[in-house]
Amino acid sequence: MRLGIDLDGVVANFNAGWIAFYNDEFGTSIPIDAVDSWDAIPGLTHFSSMPAFWRWAEHLDGASLFRHLDTFPGAVETLWGLAKRGHEIVILTTKPYWAIHDTFAWISERKLPTREVHILDDKWRIDCDVYLDDAPHNVYRIHRQRPDRVVVRFARPWNHPVPGTLEVEDWEQFEDLVLGLEAGHTSPG
Repeated sequence: MRLGIDLDGVVANFNAGWIAFYNDEFGTSIPIDAVDSWDAIPGLTHFSSMPAFWRWAEHLDGASLFRHLDTFPGAVETLWGLAKRGHEIVILTTKPYWAIHDTFAWISERKLPTREVHILDDKWRIDCDVYLDDAPHNVYRIHRQRPDRVVVRFARPWNHPVPGTLEVEDWEQFEDLVLGLEAGHTSPG
């Protein structure tokens, strides 16, 4: 199967990354679990808007924020396990133009098992059998545009269930879900 995998909030721990940089630079102590809604950043920081945040995130320690993110536990190992079973790992991510090269470098440095990377807003345009995303608007749009596909929400404090989609709370659950689909034991929606 073609597995459409989001990066930030799914493979890459975006919130831990920006919070660590922000706390270090501004002497604050925002806790890692402070993000509980999609657009929480302006309310947690001195930035008045997301564009102001993105201007700051563009230049951190010689590269953009996206070059410095850690992976979530089990993410890379699970993707490799699924790839070794013959599944195609298709990266579907949204990034500002200035983060494109850092994103490719990040994927390479973490040795993600993919031959296909798409940096775009409308992830549903890329044909996959299973989509995994954490952004509430992406989960909704993918499901609306591709109702015959399996859309999986990576459950996070900043998102909510979308009727007709599945959810996982960790990488082990995602692997089990894909293996169930592979064996014909998991219903697609």
